[in-house]
Amino acid sequence: MSAPATTTRLSVGERLQRQLAIGLARLPKPLLERMVGTHANSDGEVMAPEIAMLMASIAKGPDFSDLAPAEARAAEAKGVDVFGERPVPMREVEELELPGGLAATRYRAGSSSGGLVVFFHGGGFVLGSRAAYDGPLRLLARWTGMDILSVEYRLAPEFPYPAPHDDAMVAWEFALANAAGWGIPRDRVVVAGDSAGANIAAVLAQRVRDPERRPALQVLIYPVTDLSGSRPSNREFADSPALTAKQIDWFLNHFVPPGIDRRDPRVSPLFADDLTGVAPALVTVAGFDPLRDDGLAYAARLADSGVSTELIREPGLVHGYLGYTALSATSRAGVERIGSAILRALG
Repeated sequence: MSAPATTTRLSVGERLQRQLAIGLARLPKPLLERMVGTHANSDGEVMAPEIAMLMASIAKGPDFSDLAPAEARAAEAKGVDVFGERPVPMREVEELELPGGLAATRYRAGSSSGGLVVFFHGGGFVLGSRAAYDGPLRLLARWTGMDILSVEYRLAPEFPYPAPHDDAMVAWEFALANAAGWGIPRDRVVVAGDSAGANIAAVLAQRVRDPERRPALQVLIYPVTDLSGSRPSNREFADSPALTAKQIDWFLNHFVPPGIDRRDPRVSPLFADDLTGVAPALVTVAGFDPLRDDGLAYAARLADSGVSTELIREPGLVHGYLGYTALSATSRAGVERIGSAILRALG
């Protein structure tokens, strides 16, 4: 079976727009730097020049947080059609129906697999889809040699908290029940996600600590771990075109119902009383991300709790870089580092 299509027929103008963006992003680095200037953060880290060019372009466009959720999803899908990673061939792409009517796609790049990554996409619990992540997840499947199970969990505001976290547990149990049939040992089943999906993965890892059922690894890519407050990176990058403070508020107001304490660890995993016994962790953060300090704080808490934790810092990148691999060699290299780190952690 085929995965959800990631592209539609583009107009001539849209094809030219894509070709121009990719062409500019592939210009020599010195030339790009002269075109966009140098952008440094308070730590002295410098934004990759092709990312700076992309951010300047995004800043001129419409803001999805001015739209209704359905309109914002349509705009996101069009953006993926125009700028997204084109899918690399897979040996196997299987469409699956999980209990409760949830959908998922399983990717396998080769004739066999070295494990399984259960992946939850980002999008602030409101946006995102399997289709939007088809391109980068195929890359991850190829670079790791592992199966990727991409889960279509329910989205807010139609299905606010705790629906995505409940769906994650359904997907996890499904993965454990079916791993052997896919030729994958239980001790090589990993949970992963980016942004909101990383929040979902972190909460799942806290809930599943039984050594027989817990993930072999939790992979948290620029995670949101504190939905309640503001950290220095939130303030420094409040106007980041990749994720503004206004957009964060839009996401949270749709996702968290009134009366829910945003410091509840089932919403903000950073505030768990005890992290001992959770799965080993791989945490990645981007230098120009308002959520950078969420990831740093959670990685520190995991390490302080005795959890084996690897932290990868991507100084030149921004929030959402998993979706910029078609336009940014720096983003592509960052995603490849994630794949290498997963293999290193599993041994």
